[in-house]
Parts: sequence; C-alpha cells; structure tokens
Amino acid sequence: MPKASEIKKNNTIVYDGKTCIVRDIERSVPQGRAGGSIYRMRMYDVVTGAKFDETFKDSDMLEMADLVRRPAMFSYMDGDEYVFLDKEDYTPYHLHKDSIADEALFFNEETDGIQVVIVSDAPVAIDLPMSVELEIVETDPSIKGASATSRTKPATLSTGLVVQVPEYISTGEWIKINTEERKFQGRGDKH
Repeated sequence: MPKASEIKKNNTIVYDGKTCIVRDIERSVPQGRAGGSIYRMRMYDVVTGAKFDETFKDSDMLEMADLVRRPAMFSYMDGDEYVFLDKEDYTPYHLHKDSIADEALFFNEETDGIQVVIVSDAPVAIDLPMSVELEIVETDPSIKGASATSRTKPATLSTGLVVQVPEYISTGEWIKINTEERKFQGRGDKH
C-alpha cells in the first residue's frame, strides 16, 4: 500500500469503500509544524461521478484500486459521449464528455498513445501521452524575420485549445503540445 505522498494524478485508489480517481493534488507544508506535508486530493467516484476533496498526511496509507490501462484511439462522438476503440480487440469504450473535459482538448482521431483506464470493467478515464500534435486553425500571421525570440502570440488549435506559440508559427502548421503543462513544445514531426 502506498503512502499519500506517493500518489500521482490519475491514480485510482479505494477510499471509504469507493473506487476513486485522483484528478488533482495540492501539496502544502504547514508552517511551524514538525512533521510532513499535507496532500489535498480532488477525487471522483468512478461509479457515481461524484466529485469531492479529501486531505491526507504524507504518511497516510492508501489502497490502490484494481485498474487496467488499455491502448485505445478516439473514434467518434455519440451524443454526449466520446467513443474510444481498443487498439487490440476493437472494444468500444464510452466516456461521458464531462468526465474527460480537461483531456478532450488534447486529442483527435489521429492522436496516438491514448490509454483508457478501466476499473471493474467500466471505463473511467483516459491517460494522454506526454505530448500530442495538433493543427493550428487560427493565429495572427507570422512575422517575417521573426527570430526565435521569446515573444509569443495565442493560437487556436483544431480541438479548441488555445496555447501561446512563438511569432514565427503560422496557421495550418502542426505543433507539439505538452499535455501536463498545456504548453507549446515545438513544431510537429508528422506533417
């Protein structure tokens, strides 16, 4: 059983008899206290979708839930659900748009490296690769002679995500985005 300090974002734990996925973790070190950090975790009950926050000491022992990660690709939207297909046996996984709202800005039909997280035979979340490539659909015209300076401009990507990009990048280009930091990483390789 891991300590609270070893839990990472998107880990699945059993808490209060419920299987929960950890969506966000804030670490704080109280002033003037001997002892460790306090971890505030935002969790979602994977069965009901209920959201709640809980606080743990770094030494609290937590039980990891039994979960499976399956390689998958985004296939299509079905009403309010995203449908992913298992890359090996083509099993469809349906995830409600609210449960993956943060991740939805980072993938399209061409995104590789997506994994569907399955708990008790039910898909509950997706894990994204560290970086994804997306196309810029709208940004200010690139400035001729703009060197690789630190000046940036906003760019809207094909999924609706808006990121800051260097001035020399133009509409129609494919760029790499870091999915954790939501930042421009460089020009894309594929296109």
